Amino acid sequence: MTRTAEKIDALVREDSSMTTALEAIREEADRNGGEVQWTDVSDDLTSGQWGRLIEKGVLVDGDEGFVIADREAFDRALDGDGDGGGAAADVDIDEDESSWSQWDKIAGIGALMLMPGYWFDSIQNVVGNAVNTVLGPLDAALPFYAVILSVALITGLYSSLLQANLMNTEIMGKYQERMKAVQEEQKELRQEKKDAEERGASEAEIERLENEIERAREEQMEAMADNLGMFKEQFRPMVWIMLLTIPLFLWMYWTIRTGSIDSAEATVVMPLVGEVEWQEGILGPMQAWIVWYFLCSMGFSQLLRKALNIDMSPSSA
Repeated sequence: MTRTAEKIDALVREDSSMTTALEAIREEADRNGGEVQWTDVSDDLTSGQWGRLIEKGVLVDGDEGFVIADREAFDRALDGDGDGGGAAADVDIDEDESSWSQWDKIAGIGALMLMPGYWFDSIQNVVGNAVNTVLGPLDAALPFYAVILSVALITGLYSSLLQANLMNTEIMGKYQERMKAVQEEQKELRQEKKDAEERGASEAEIERLENEIERAREEQMEAMADNLGMFKEQFRPMVWIMLLTIPLFLWMYWTIRTGSIDSAEATVVMPLVGEVEWQEGILGPMQAWIVWYFLCSMGFSQLLRKALNIDMSPSSA
């Protein structure tokens, strides 16, 4: 019940005597273990006020009587501590948590500087020769398909670790929670307006509900704009993954393009395709070595995340 405080505020604005009625309900709830019955508070509020509280969902069915739907929000509204900021205000998000550090920005710049290597041979040659000093012995010891498999294992390992350590799933969950709260608020307001029209409510109440729906719509637009923080949080580990993966990709492409692999390893037998050359396109423009790498990488990534118990789904604590 994300809107209990707002409902109480609206009821008090409509009927100033509602404050006394709410106080009586709270006192009775405290005396009776949270339960409230009409006979216990009938001297302090009218049947119309009692019906409005049930209709608005402030009071809901309990074991023997009624209970306050959201006691914390009820107390906050009655004691004057409500912030009136709508559903999204109940979700506290620290924008600084999703900000990039200086090292994240340097990694992003480095990844961008490496990207032209896919199109310029001069960059491929520099990066390929540099990486070859490390992976050359591996290439000499294993057939090339096993080399690609090993690279996929390495990239899958550091990708999973980087995402687990750099991506804040809690703050991502908060962004999603805020958007869900705003959407639920709009749904409840539209239903309230529909109910008010059906029972022939006053024009003032209909206008108030329309204003609240408009405010909730504006709040949703603001929440959608603020979701840039969630995108930044998702993309933060990607710049580090790209910084480490692009050189490996360029090295594999450079090795195949320059013919550094043995002629006996220039082809590979792939499932459903048969024998193909590494540079032969098998999925549109995607060459065989890229397809083989992605197949290995996806498989290893899932196994590693399962083995390391890494869960990347957004969550809120």
